[in-house]
Amino acid sequence: MTRVTSKPDKDNDPQQLPLALEMRPALGRDDFMVADCNSEAVAWIDQWPKWPAPALCLYGPKGCGKSHLAEVWRARSGALQIAAGDLAGQDADAILGDASGLVIEDADGGLDETVCFHIYNMLKERGGHLLLTASQPPSRWQIDLPDLKSRLGAALVCEISPPDDDLIVGLLIKLFADRQIPASPQIISYVLPRIERSFAALSELVTAIDRRALAEKRAVTLPLVRSVMEELSA
Repeated sequence: MTRVTSKPDKDNDPQQLPLALEMRPALGRDDFMVADCNSEAVAWIDQWPKWPAPALCLYGPKGCGKSHLAEVWRARSGALQIAAGDLAGQDADAILGDASGLVIEDADGGLDETVCFHIYNMLKERGGHLLLTASQPPSRWQIDLPDLKSRLGAALVCEISPPDDDLIVGLLIKLFADRQIPASPQIISYVLPRIERSFAALSELVTAIDRRALAEKRAVTLPLVRSVMEELSA
């Protein structure tokens, strides 16, 4: 386990920040961090093509990594990709062509149920697979077509839950590094207990810190981070 150790200052007691994250190559994209909250989803991606069902649904809050994992799978499988909203009125044959895999993003935002049903059946006949991303599990989607509801009821379903502390630390370090911001252990220690447990909140915070530092031509220091967090919470 790698540890990031913070030094005492007026805002933090001496402490250690555990960082026990496996780094996985994301096939042409940024590395994907594996933690308890997403390890099951990663395991299903790793098990492809030995899925016990033709379809897998990854669901969780915005920014949790659903699309990232879908892209990893798409790159491995050669699958095509489409947003659920773009299915409306389309021809299933035209969408799939001769592909044996498809990613449908934001599937709980409204599906053309007939098109989705045909896509599912075509992929199953080809021995292919369908991967859907959503914010809610299929059991909570508004599906009126009984046959499609039955198919989705038999799909593999995996939740990606909000990040734990290990993942928050890793993501903060990565988000700061992506913007070439040296984030001290004191800054990470300050942010960790005060940030909302969501991927979107982490991204919003780092973006706001970067903008403030650039606008004021200041280094990213603990007082600056504290000020930005107070502004965002207000």
